Amino acid sequence: MSPKHLCLFLFLLFSVQASQAQSSTQRLDAMIRQGMDDWHIPGLAAVVVSGGEIAFSRVYGVRDVETRSPVDPQTLFNMGSTTKAVVCMALGILADQGKLSWNDKVRDHLPEFRLSDPYITEEARVQDLLTHNLGIAQADLLWVLDSVSTGETLRRFALAKKAYPVRGGYQYNNLMYAAAGEVIQAVSGKHWTEFVREELFEPLEMSRTVARVTDIFDAGNYVTPYYYEEETGFIQVPYNRSDQIGAAGMIWTCAADIENYLRFLVGGGTYNGKVILKPETFAYLFKPHTLLPEAGFYPTRQLTRPNWLSYGLGWFQHDYRGEKLDFHTGSIGGLIAIAGIIHDKKTAVYVLANRDHAELRHAILYQALDLWAFDDATRDWHREIFDLYEDLREKGEVREQEELEKRVQNTRTSLPPEAYSGTYHHPMLGEVTVSVVPDGMQMRFNDFVSFKAQHWHYDTFRIMPDNRYRFEGLSNFHLGTDGSVSELEVFGERFAKVD
Repeated sequence: MSPKHLCLFLFLLFSVQASQAQSSTQRLDAMIRQGMDDWHIPGLAAVVVSGGEIAFSRVYGVRDVETRSPVDPQTLFNMGSTTKAVVCMALGILADQGKLSWNDKVRDHLPEFRLSDPYITEEARVQDLLTHNLGIAQADLLWVLDSVSTGETLRRFALAKKAYPVRGGYQYNNLMYAAAGEVIQAVSGKHWTEFVREELFEPLEMSRTVARVTDIFDAGNYVTPYYYEEETGFIQVPYNRSDQIGAAGMIWTCAADIENYLRFLVGGGTYNGKVILKPETFAYLFKPHTLLPEAGFYPTRQLTRPNWLSYGLGWFQHDYRGEKLDFHTGSIGGLIAIAGIIHDKKTAVYVLANRDHAELRHAILYQALDLWAFDDATRDWHREIFDLYEDLREKGEVREQEELEKRVQNTRTSLPPEAYSGTYHHPMLGEVTVSVVPDGMQMRFNDFVSFKAQHWHYDTFRIMPDNRYRFEGLSNFHLGTDGSVSELEVFGERFAKVD
């Protein structure tokens, strides 16, 4: 081939590649814009890194629907449970430093660590805190209904029941990541938030990323969380300030910082030529550690049809188009995230948004993977996932209507309303104060969060959603042998009346 023809060939090749890249960018951009309309998402950030290069990085919409302040690359969003991967990396750094082993007993670092089962208490290893198969039931109500220190939260968690033999099952458990944060502090001598800042965020030049909710107010330029309901529109959600379980899901970051984070992931633990995690340690984070049941996994499995499901260290995993996909979602009070990577394709995706459970995130993940990892634009992931969740919503409405039809009309409580007022106690979850209010009862938990409850039938009341939590469900008052109120059953737990 003559030099002239070679130059022409290379020009045409690069032109085709540039055209394909532009087409992928345009496709994903158009899908996101349509998806934000369909899902009613105020603001969103999406980043794709492929082959070590930033293939896509764009921000959309507004961080606040009232002020109309636009999202920009520096706008902070909550990472939710994608925080868990960061905590696992921090432990990996400590392992690289020779300060701990994944197989260390937790009590070697946290002598005060206690669980309800003595054997599990003694047998629990550092790795077990991260894989959701330790054997203890989840107890998220501990931080949902109260705001005490991490230490106190974990002390109360010692009352959570054994759910299955150690490493003999699976149950997602946020509280064990709070314990992992305590291990980081015990081993490093620094609070886990300081450790990840010094050992991860600073080396990765993630200058805007903060690990405490309270830090966002000093940092500025952060999103407002929202629910959305067809009848009322956007509902602003109070910021979740549960820093006591911060290691499970409270890091905040922005698109500009996520670009560096994804380059680090695609780089196998290196960034700009600097090793952050040793290759063998980085690989261990993504090794399958827990097999997962299909029941309870993401509804998207109906579309991706995986052959296997597992959990690594801070990552869900399944096969996708013949490759292993590591991913994790984040969801907390009006804010969502998703992170995903196919290592063998050197392609990673991250999405952040400020609308509760906006499952467009899954569509962006799979669409971006199809476009950049597989060079395939045949599927419309937004439409498929939107239709999937619409179907689930409609089925939920049917179930709700069926529950409504079970209500026994024209009944009254066994006792006068005032008889149900008072304080109720739970050894793990604390206290709830019940008082009579117009149209029902008010239940205030630990002087932290309260719910209104309306009479349903007999001694049953229905918890009504508020701006903080969209909880709905039935609570029951139980009478003792003397005919007085003895217990309140709410959220599946029984609180004994103490006055």
